[in-house]
Amino acid sequence: MSWKITAFAPRPVVEAALIAHEDVFDWDPDIVISGSEVAEDQPEDWRLEAWLPRRPTRADRAAVAGLFAGDVPDLTVEKLPETDWLTLSQQGVQPIRAGRFHVHTPEHPAADEPGLRDFVIPASQAFGTGQHATTSGCLTMLTEMRRRGVIVRNCADIGTGTGLLAFAALDLWPRALATASDIDHVCTGVVIDNAGANGVPLGAGSGQLTMLIADGMDHPLLTARGPYDLIIANILAGPLISLAPDFGRHLVPGGHLLLAGLLETQEAQVRSACRAAGLRLAARLVRGDWSILWLRKRTDWRRPRGR
Repeated sequence: MSWKITAFAPRPVVEAALIAHEDVFDWDPDIVISGSEVAEDQPEDWRLEAWLPRRPTRADRAAVAGLFAGDVPDLTVEKLPETDWLTLSQQGVQPIRAGRFHVHTPEHPAADEPGLRDFVIPASQAFGTGQHATTSGCLTMLTEMRRRGVIVRNCADIGTGTGLLAFAALDLWPRALATASDIDHVCTGVVIDNAGANGVPLGAGSGQLTMLIADGMDHPLLTARGPYDLIIANILAGPLISLAPDFGRHLVPGGHLLLAGLLETQEAQVRSACRAAGLRLAARLVRGDWSILWLRKRTDWRRPRGR
């Protein structure tokens, strides 16, 4: 991507703009949006950034401005150097230590500590799409699930990106069937490469990972390989709400659902959608502004008629 639009505003304003973005059904997929704090010592000062593969048009600037309610902050437009900005943005990323896992890029050494599973995830197009707070929260929650005696024989990681959370699930439950999916075709090669680098076997059998491209749960193989004991989805609040009925339908009674990618301010909406799908909260974590939810499907749940 060669152009960027930036707006600086207080954190609540940027968070509201990110939520508004999720509700725009005809959003141009070429415009990638993210929000982040300006600096660690300025937690209330945020920026919204929009990356484009072209010089922004008046309509592009209007689309970004339209995400803000009330006064629109000043928008600055800049041309970026011709480089792989996603890979560049991950250089120097600090390792993640969460639960029984240590995750790092090749620039950092592996952890040499008994009982700690090390994963190396290179900077790549897929690696840049996640939030470290949500990733570490999911790794922590998966570890806690295993500590509490959760048994997983069949799991799915929806919106897998790099495959990391699917790798972690297979490490915790090494005899499980595992399926990873993503809507982005580039993730297929990324997951295959990362699986090879981390000794994760690919295939359709016990202890192996199957990778496929799917929009949410909409894939015949996802249906055929279910129902699941565990579904993981570290994506965004909007898709989590939309997919809640599908998650409930594809879980066994008493099955587990791990959700992340939602702001704490969006948690009530996500939990409401999950309750309607027969899912109840088992545990939650908050990492910074992000919520990580562990839910379970009610054992007595019956799908309401007409749905």
